[in-house]
Amino acid sequence: MNPSSPEERARRIVRALIWTYFVLLIIEGALRKWVVPGLSNPLLVVRDPVALAIYFFSLRAGVFPRGPWFVLLLLLGIMCSICTFITLDPYLPTKQITLVCGYGIHANFFHLPLIFVMGKVMRLEDVRRFGWWILILIIPMTFLMIAQFRASPDSLINSTAGGEGEMMQTALGKVRTAGPFSFVIGVVLYFALATAFLMWAILKNGVYKNWLLIASGIALLIGTAVSGSRSAVASCALVIAFLFFVFIYRRDAVTRVGQILLAVVVVGFIVSRTPIFKEGLNVMTTRFNEVAEQTNESVARGIIGRVFSEITDAAYVWTKSPWWGYGLGIGTNAGANILTGHSVFLLTEGEWSRIELESGRVLGVAYILWRVALTGYIFVLCIRVLKLGNLLPLFLFSAGFVSMFNGQFGQPTILGFAVITLGLTLAAMNSPETDFLAPEETPSPQRATRRSVYAERLHDPAPGPTALNGSSDR
Repeated sequence: MNPSSPEERARRIVRALIWTYFVLLIIEGALRKWVVPGLSNPLLVVRDPVALAIYFFSLRAGVFPRGPWFVLLLLLGIMCSICTFITLDPYLPTKQITLVCGYGIHANFFHLPLIFVMGKVMRLEDVRRFGWWILILIIPMTFLMIAQFRASPDSLINSTAGGEGEMMQTALGKVRTAGPFSFVIGVVLYFALATAFLMWAILKNGVYKNWLLIASGIALLIGTAVSGSRSAVASCALVIAFLFFVFIYRRDAVTRVGQILLAVVVVGFIVSRTPIFKEGLNVMTTRFNEVAEQTNESVARGIIGRVFSEITDAAYVWTKSPWWGYGLGIGTNAGANILTGHSVFLLTEGEWSRIELESGRVLGVAYILWRVALTGYIFVLCIRVLKLGNLLPLFLFSAGFVSMFNGQFGQPTILGFAVITLGLTLAAMNSPETDFLAPEETPSPQRATRRSVYAERLHDPAPGPTALNGSSDR
């Protein structure tokens, strides 16, 4: 493609806007907590204008999704909105219905096409650059979390969004440190994404400098210890657990993992001797023990039980929910705030149960199945490119699939990380990575300059020969 063509200029604008979206995702909580707490509620949708601009320029660039995934999502969004107005019209003024339904569209539908746009417009070099910044930013983020860990729960640095209330506590009088995010869930998802890039860089030589891998690895260990969050530990462990698939499909990676293991143990031993890590580990261990005593179950069993309870609760709620739901957006905290003036769960806290109660037994289940099917389909693509030697999509998928599967999209941070992480997953398939491939397995040069065949199947059909979509012409 001609670098000076309108389509290519639009692509560059889209890539720049995606970076803007990511920056806002990182600083959104800081704005809501410290900079302009009085605008905490409007800042919930601060990324929406950026997403709208991305869609506008992606249409000009010819990369806006038009496949079955988008068509189904659009139809579901339209039908859920119509049912919401029909259901609520007798009880609420039109303005309130519009605001509540608008936030429901924001939470369930509006941002998800960005996943496909990222997969079509971003190059592998863009994904690597994302990883570099994610790893470099985890270092100052950890210093901020250490300061929050050492500060009292009512200190300014531990303010909540809007300046009201206090951060959730973990154990021994310590808060669950949230870093720059509004809640600790931001740290959970960010650390999982950082772990994904770190694992990939460790297994593939020369991606990033060694000093960055060591510094970010140390920051990741210390940050997880002072987070006070069991979910932070579980999210990072889940990414590491996906090595299982690497060992199955790319056995040539086992040798490299063994070579690196010793260095990891040495770094871990050094970090474990630092006072802040010891203190954080003590708080985390206390937290684990307290939960185990209260629930009489292990950590692993508790996490698995939480997943199954989401499914069983949704099955029970399905029998109680109206056929066409109570109205899109009502189950979110923001929707409740519009209706009652208080941020509460009017329906239920579970994501699948919320969707069923909002959109009903038919449309609600259809939307859940859409998310589940997309999660499974991207996983299949990740396994296929893994067999070709591309490890990055699988690690990125491991950091974001839970959010897409049943993450609470009413919480903007969870929604934002689901979009960014799975968008990066698709983008990482655009150029083959052959670090572990034997010479006879190396793909042909023609395929190396284009999106992978699996990415082509997910996106629209590739442009003609005069509008290639490979890294050499973007």
